[in-house]
Amino acid sequence: MNPDFEHYYQQIRGRQTRDSLLWSLMLVLLYLGAGHIAEFNPRTILVAFPHFLDYLSETLPVLHWKLLLADGHTQGSLAYWGYRLPIQLPLIWETVQLAVASTVFSVMVATVLAFLAANNTQSPPGVRFTVRTLVAFLRTMPELAWAVMFVMAFGIGAIPGFLALALHTVGSLTKLFYEAIETASGKPVRGLAACGASVLQRMRFGMWPQVKPVFLSYSFMRLEINFRQSTILGLVGAGGIGQELMTNIKLDRYDQVSMTMLQIVLVVFVLDALSGKLRRRVVEGEK
Repeated sequence: MNPDFEHYYQQIRGRQTRDSLLWSLMLVLLYLGAGHIAEFNPRTILVAFPHFLDYLSETLPVLHWKLLLADGHTQGSLAYWGYRLPIQLPLIWETVQLAVASTVFSVMVATVLAFLAANNTQSPPGVRFTVRTLVAFLRTMPELAWAVMFVMAFGIGAIPGFLALALHTVGSLTKLFYEAIETASGKPVRGLAACGASVLQRMRFGMWPQVKPVFLSYSFMRLEINFRQSTILGLVGAGGIGQELMTNIKLDRYDQVSMTMLQIVLVVFVLDALSGKLRRRVVEGEK
């Protein structure tokens, strides 16, 4: 082996090793410092964890095999466990509607804003700066903070939840979208420009086919996130199944806490499966 190359290789490898050790040490120090400031104590978690398991055990319903199919007045039956389903199922449906409506609206708005914010779409610098500043503010505010403000303004219901999810989703998706646009190849766009295509035609036929699969993937992912978030927003009165969950927790209806959580998990599983199939069909052309 060439001794010069071996010397150069050892220099590069030594530099990479030093950089890795330095960054690892910095991360460890930051972690320990943050834990000290936040008064994080692993012993507290170890001591309190059994209490968490006790709470979980209390939420499990008492079911008897011989009474599973009995009526709703018999303890130990499935009907007795799910006696609040007529109330909970409409709330689950409302939560799904919140997630879908906010996601669809946000995707449309974020798509337009992303093309205005990207550096390679020939939008004016002032427009790019304004859009990026706006969406940075929108995603900086958490959904829960938006929901609290909108509940105070519009009252309890689905409208505060929709607005809170939509604003935060627009901020998050716009950033993801314009970063995807900036990583797209400029060769098709330059080819269309050489043929005399307008700016809109270049974006439509040169840029959009490249970024559409990424946009769809991010949109489906955000739909799942919005459903989970909408359950949390319900805790502050922004509509959905979260209100039912909080009511059951406050009233110590432990069996209904588990029933509500079970419905949330099932809907998340269904949404994940459906979004995966839709993503493969649209992006990969799978039938």
